[in-house]
Amino acid sequence: MTELNVLGTALKPCCTNPATGYFRDGYCRTMSEDSGTHIISAIMTAEFLAYTKLKGNDLSTPIPHWQFPGLVAGSKWCLCISRWLQAEKDGVAPPVLLESTLQKALDYTSIELLKQYQAKV
Repeated sequence: MTELNVLGTALKPCCTNPATGYFRDGYCRTMSEDSGTHIISAIMTAEFLAYTKLKGNDLSTPIPHWQFPGLVAGSKWCLCISRWLQAEKDGVAPPVLLESTLQKALDYTSIELLKQYQAKV
């Protein structure tokens, strides 16, 4: 069965270099063991990277033993829905790639809100 994005079409990959997503297969998919629910595909901004680091999730520092190069502004990454919503509330949510954001995100927020943050690519 094909997983769907928030637009109701086939889910597209977010990023494979570095490999993102709970399964590290490039797709923002989830399962019950994924406590973070990594379903939002976003393009990182400097503001968001600084924000999430202050909140305890440093995505910008490389971690070589996990083959993680660290993210920079412009990197694509699967984010936890709760962190993205928190950042949106605080005014620093990064742009969203709707075609790569899992339809399950609509259990947490509206398509209208996500479209407000739709990445211009």
